[in-house]
Amino acid sequence: MDYTLGVFEFEIDEAIEKASTPPSRFYKDPAVFEATKSSVFARSWQFIGDTGMVKVPGAVYPFTLLEGCLDEPLVLTRDTGDQLNLVSNVCTHRGNLVVEGISNERFLRCRYHGRRFGLDGCFQSMPEFEGVCGFPSAADNLARVPFGTWGPFLFASPDPAFALEAALKPMIDRLSWLPLNEFRHDPQRSKEYLVKGNWALYVDNYLEGFHIPFIHASLNQVIDYDNYTYELEVQMILQLAGAKAGDDKFDLPASSPDHGKDIAAYYYWLFPNTMFNFYPWGLSINVVKPLAHDLTRVSFICYVWNEGKVGQGAGAALDRVEREDEAVIEMVQKGVQSRFYDRGRYSPKKEVGTHHFHRLLSTAMKG
Repeated sequence: MDYTLGVFEFEIDEAIEKASTPPSRFYKDPAVFEATKSSVFARSWQFIGDTGMVKVPGAVYPFTLLEGCLDEPLVLTRDTGDQLNLVSNVCTHRGNLVVEGISNERFLRCRYHGRRFGLDGCFQSMPEFEGVCGFPSAADNLARVPFGTWGPFLFASPDPAFALEAALKPMIDRLSWLPLNEFRHDPQRSKEYLVKGNWALYVDNYLEGFHIPFIHASLNQVIDYDNYTYELEVQMILQLAGAKAGDDKFDLPASSPDHGKDIAAYYYWLFPNTMFNFYPWGLSINVVKPLAHDLTRVSFICYVWNEGKVGQGAGAALDRVEREDEAVIEMVQKGVQSRFYDRGRYSPKKEVGTHHFHRLLSTAMKG
């Protein structure tokens, strides 16, 4: 382990029956947390919102990518050709932020010294620069940032280590019958939570249903814990929660591969920190935002599809379930500080999701 270079490597055995969890130092060392910013988060895809942020040509939407962790200033635009663009919001002259607020523009202009760019980020003009050699060049354009879409949903990555479409394909194929364009963002139901724990502890907890009967009494009443299943993909995990008899479930069309099953929820996770929780009423996208080695913000971003089913089934008590999760995660954060704890073992039946996450995390930390 080379902490002078911010490197922290650990091995997770491929065989879950032999494997041990990451060393406790991963969850409690500030230097390790700093290393994850470049090795894990800068190389993964982050949910940034939906196309409704820039509905019409000329719309510009500045934002910070994974605020508190990556803190990368970006701007989403829809140009006059009706095409989406995602570019750096940092002026190539002296580093000022170019776009300061949501607006509708014909071009982007930095108010510091007047450098102008097209809505696609390409350099257009600069006053008082006559005689500058080799100017302008490609370096004077705003940097273009990789982004992708799934229906109305938008994702971005500064330096992606894997293709977004390939990573999302299992979810896209499984849920192709869902009319995503009918899902409507509901700010009133969307919430943010501050958790006094490491971001990976939050993901560890999310990726196993093992704790449900012990921690979530209300959720355990509406899902079929005995038939709770896991499906591991290259960069994703699906936790499929069956509904108990008489409880709310999806009305699955014949085109669904799950037609005939009683499904209460599809819980999808995209490495490393994004969850897509599909319920009969719609979708809660959870974005886990690391702030420090022991502090995490979690955004619940809700999209309603069937208003009549809100408040029913597995997706009925999201706030209660979140508070119950927070309480146990914060206790685990205190526990991993102990000199008597380093690594644990996995349940081969119930912790396959957490084990898969840890293997992906181990690979990412090695670069």
